[in-house]
Amino acid sequence: MDLANALEIVALTDPGQVRSHNEDAVFARPSKGIVVLADGMGGYNAGEVASGMTITLLAEQLDTLDFQAMDAAEVGECLLEQITLVNQAIYQAAYSQPQYAGMGTTLVMGAFFNNKLMLAHVGDSRAYLFRDGELSRLTRDHSLLQGQIDSGVLTPEEARYSQNKNLVTRALGVETVVEPEFNRYDVRIGDVFLLCSDGLNDMVEDEDMALTLQTLKANLPLAGEQLIQLANDNGGRDNVSVILVKVTGSFGRPEKLWQRLLAWLK
Repeated sequence: MDLANALEIVALTDPGQVRSHNEDAVFARPSKGIVVLADGMGGYNAGEVASGMTITLLAEQLDTLDFQAMDAAEVGECLLEQITLVNQAIYQAAYSQPQYAGMGTTLVMGAFFNNKLMLAHVGDSRAYLFRDGELSRLTRDHSLLQGQIDSGVLTPEEARYSQNKNLVTRALGVETVVEPEFNRYDVRIGDVFLLCSDGLNDMVEDEDMALTLQTLKANLPLAGEQLIQLANDNGGRDNVSVILVKVTGSFGRPEKLWQRLLAWLK
């Protein structure tokens, strides 16, 4: 089964209830197994520029690649190369144009290939997996708050009420070199992956996300709309972006003739 038939993808973004414009950006290409979410930051409209550049540049380059023909190491190398190029482009734009000084963006992106997911992230945009009724977080925030939790300065419960929620320790375009974090996962039919900006997870408890996915996983567009609605109902203090990916079929690399023959002989 090809990727377009094996993955159902919904990508939504909303300005929220407070912000006048949307600095989030999303991109999905089911036929390539690619999903990208960016949450921009900076001065007047600069965050919107940074996230927009990220989506545009990655879409152009990743559209030309065939991850199904690669192994995991090659997929990781390709993603790192493209993220590095985007980081340089944003940094150069911020350096050369005063109105964009200091702009940057978070990034969480996934490449689905051969019944696997390669996940890359920078900053505090997140990825979750909903499997067998349980929601688990796949990414660890690159943020001051997460560092305080890791060091024991704050408990996770205390962190929910911290004033430092939006201080990230890594972002695209802020420095000449960026260090994305990569993780690889095996996927199963029925899995639902959730990528989101902090406008969702700051406003909606994990339990409510899980309940929404459990209740509405059969209607993925409605599930995405409901997650955004929950964030807005709870205050919508930031832009809210959601990408949902439901695995509906296998998308393993087609076996070569000698592999099928070997399997038959066994």
